Amino acid sequence: MKSRRNFIKKVALAGATASLSGSLYADNHPKQRLYHQVFFWLTSEDEIPNFLEGVKMLGKCKTVADAVIGTPAPTKRRDVVDHSFHVSCLVIFDSVEDHDVYQEDPLHLQFIEEYGHLFAEVKVYDYLV
Repeated sequence: MKSRRNFIKKVALAGATASLSGSLYADNHPKQRLYHQVFFWLTSEDEIPNFLEGVKMLGKCKTVADAVIGTPAPTKRRDVVDHSFHVSCLVIFDSVEDHDVYQEDPLHLQFIEEYGHLFAEVKVYDYLV
């Protein structure tokens, strides 16, 4: 009887561990969301307030599931932390296809048209979760 209880405990523990690891690793999810992280360096810091207003239009694009906009946090200076950008925008999509539609969305194109002259540099990091 004792070995059966131990067996059941081990199976339960293994199931809980598998469940936990499934929630931590993207490759276990049948449908992955695309995270589109964009960092902007502007031609002038004076443009940051105006630019932040413009970036908000990106969250209104049809295929955007969620969007978060921010500026560098006043965290401790360390070699691994990059505080050099002016504005960051994280746009989340339910699929790669939604991201591809977003690239041609009229609001996205309008944002580039109206605010593109303010970019000194832009870096994009796309990843699946």
